[in-house]
Amino acid sequence: MKILIRNIKALLQTDPDNRPLVAGKEMSKLPLLEDAYLYVEDGVIRGFGEMAAFADSEFVKLSSHGDVHEIDATGRMVMPAFCDSHTHIVYDGSREIEYIDKIRGLSYEEIARRGGGILNSARRMQDASELQLVEQALERLEEVRALGTGAVEIKSGYGLTTESELKMLRVIRKLKELSPLTIRSTFLGAHAVPAEYKKRQGDYVDLIIEEMIPRVAGEGLADYIDVFCDRGFFTVEETDRILMAAMKHGLKPKLHANELDYSGGIQVGVKYDALSVDHLEFTGDEEIRALKDSNTMPTLLPGAAFFLEMVWPPARKMIDSGLPVAMASDYNPGSSPSGNMQFVMSLGSIKMKMLPEEVIHAVTLNGAYAMGVQDELGSIAPGKKANLIITKRIPTYAFLPYAYGSNKVEQVIINGKI
Repeated sequence: MKILIRNIKALLQTDPDNRPLVAGKEMSKLPLLEDAYLYVEDGVIRGFGEMAAFADSEFVKLSSHGDVHEIDATGRMVMPAFCDSHTHIVYDGSREIEYIDKIRGLSYEEIARRGGGILNSARRMQDASELQLVEQALERLEEVRALGTGAVEIKSGYGLTTESELKMLRVIRKLKELSPLTIRSTFLGAHAVPAEYKKRQGDYVDLIIEEMIPRVAGEGLADYIDVFCDRGFFTVEETDRILMAAMKHGLKPKLHANELDYSGGIQVGVKYDALSVDHLEFTGDEEIRALKDSNTMPTLLPGAAFFLEMVWPPARKMIDSGLPVAMASDYNPGSSPSGNMQFVMSLGSIKMKMLPEEVIHAVTLNGAYAMGVQDELGSIAPGKKANLIITKRIPTYAFLPYAYGSNKVEQVIINGKI
């Protein structure tokens, strides 16, 4: 399919230099073209420029052919589709009963100790069929696509047995086949400790290392591995053991870290060259020093902090220290039951004092980096996949995080298809 988008009010996140990420003060600068055009062919961006130069461009003759679909974007903006680098959208059912417990005053950890939380989803996961899980997840993927998401990372972690974890990863593999979205899969067997391993957590870690990892890697079911390295979950020492085993099987880490305390998760993530460390509500000077000059993307999940009423990650301090920052939805049934990346942008600005330019970088190019797809997604550059958002008529790009609760997306293009 060939698409020509004309009269774009502002083409956001233009990046002819193909930067892998944006960090520090550069996050406050958003490259864009006003009154622009964009040409797409065979699913990729072929070129773009100012409308004033269109008549002299190579795309004039191409666009004169009858097989080009033209879109007049007068008054509208065009930008890369969101890259949501942290989700748990393969699950069965919902957990609104726990939400009521939360309203009544129980904490996330208290609900978990009562057999709720991740363990509740794990019980349901073991009973659900792969077909049920695929059907539910596809509905969620369609929901987020309509809101502007073009790429998602999906984790296992609600299985907590070898067979159930493998089932989740097979479901994610099926979603890659069925959904047009770009999907990356992450093995998260170390999401929680199953009830039957209570008081013998080391045995469960042994199971992950000796049985789960070899089977996941042997069947090619995961792009990455994750561990919930935090207070009440997995220790730094246990995380170290798991990641060492994962390295031997070629699995690159992405970590849950420092959501509940200064857990050491950030430091162990950097030690193993993790693609990202995620949550980061508890991030101080020592953690920032560890992240500086590393290849690890700090990824904030403000939907979880909002839903659980936790402290907010120090995004402003991190960016002012020169770090890059990505943001993701953490879409899951217990602590962030929403994949709306537009709301994530609003939370970044309203609650974490990030500038509109910074939140746009955080959910596009830096989000792409955090899921390892920055070479093909996250910015407007020739040769990158045409995963695009066409906004409704909006006055400025600052309106995107400002107008929280409303859908600013008019059209979504995925792989060059409307």
